[in-house]
Amino acid sequence: MRVDAFLSEHLALFSRSQARSRILSLLVNGRPARLGKKLKLGDRIVLEWAEAPGPDVIPQDIPVTVIFENSDVIVVDKPQGMVVHPGSGNPSGTLVNALLFHCERLAEQFGAGDPRPGIVHRLDKDTSGVIIVAKNPAAHDFLARQFQARTVKKRYVAIVKGAPKPPVGSLETRIARDPKNRKRFTCVRSGGRPARTSWKVIRSFPGYSLVALSPHTGRTHQLRVHLRHLRAPVLGDPVYARRDGKFPDATLMLHARRLSLVIPGEQSPRTFESALPARMRLVLDQL
Repeated sequence: MRVDAFLSEHLALFSRSQARSRILSLLVNGRPARLGKKLKLGDRIVLEWAEAPGPDVIPQDIPVTVIFENSDVIVVDKPQGMVVHPGSGNPSGTLVNALLFHCERLAEQFGAGDPRPGIVHRLDKDTSGVIIVAKNPAAHDFLARQFQARTVKKRYVAIVKGAPKPPVGSLETRIARDPKNRKRFTCVRSGGRPARTSWKVIRSFPGYSLVALSPHTGRTHQLRVHLRHLRAPVLGDPVYARRDGKFPDATLMLHARRLSLVIPGEQSPRTFESALPARMRLVLDQL
């Protein structure tokens, strides 16, 4: 059994999502360990955790575009500029604030003080598109296992400067925080964490391309880092690309187009889609 499942299901200390945000130190047999470590009989766990943060995250009447909803999950078309959950510098106005208003029992299901109730995966603030949120702990664990097993299929689209070469390919690197700029990540030869992305150029224009992307891992900024590594940065990326001469006011042209996974109570995967946003259609029209 994984450490987080043991802490949640057997010790009932807190939910798995709370464990990610509250654990300060975790040792298994005297060595630092991750929440995904598999335990065996006789292992000794030493754990230090923070008290539940307060005050509680406040529900806010923020409109959200719901793609699908039932008693277990809600699938949302996240707009560009919305942060997924409260954090440093973003105490309100997030997707979680909106969902706490929309789903009245969300806070009750995950416990007061959980800053990320139901969050299974995330999108960057400036990345728009499909995101799924669990409405109860059982659904959260069901979805989380699929993300951990990498059986979830994700498809993004991006408008990039130049074009990745070859037009169809896959890149596998290790990604770590950039020592020269702590707000960025970069590809490294050793250390970091493995990351793999597949791509296909859908359409080419002079100096630009429309690209479909499939991340096989879920590293922070993975698609943006890999496209920069391929010398085809995302148009409008304020971190990994220079300001563009043709589109100087462009915002990040990256969109989570499609998400395929099994939802609780079903056997076969469902696919949820989000239409290409207006900001990207306008650029494509000009190109």
